[in-house]
Amino acid sequence: MGIDFSWPDGATPIDPEDLAGLIPSITTQAELNEFEARNILEAIIWAESSRKIKQSLLDQSTLRLLHARMFGRTWKWAGKYRQTQKNIGCESWQIPTMMKTLEEDAKTWLQLQTYSPDEIKARFHHRLVWIHPFVNGNGRFARLATDLLCEQQGWPLSAWGSSDLVQPGEARAAYITALRAADGHDFALLIAFIKG
Repeated sequence: MGIDFSWPDGATPIDPEDLAGLIPSITTQAELNEFEARNILEAIIWAESSRKIKQSLLDQSTLRLLHARMFGRTWKWAGKYRQTQKNIGCESWQIPTMMKTLEEDAKTWLQLQTYSPDEIKARFHHRLVWIHPFVNGNGRFARLATDLLCEQQGWPLSAWGSSDLVQPGEARAAYITALRAADGHDFALLIAFIKG
């Protein structure tokens, strides 16, 4: 394949067997990033008019479809739960159960207004990233899913859209720091980051 990947802090390296699932002929990290960005833009356009997204965003099948739409032109494994352990995330065999638990928790948070909208956004986003259900693209997937939840609920969108969180830099470092604090059940930094 001859692609020289560089993994910023907090990113999930792609194993050689997963790299074999690359669909387009790409030779550089920059080409991969550009191709994925175009694929994600197509998914955003689709999601904004999708009845399934509007009616059942929190369902596992819908979230898997969202990931598939975001990365399906790039990776053969898009939308499929990972089968191996990565440098982050729960054990792969736990993913379906963890995703179902998140679905039920999020529905309860919304119905009972257990937390403020800002905290629900942070908890939902963090849990998606923490579960790390897919081989790659989990952060981008979790950010889009969170933004779609905001649109569904009529909440303000997050501020992360104004930052490049894929490339190393101050914004990505602050984002990773906020996620790591949330790993310890401290959501204040993530809430602040989401609010901008």
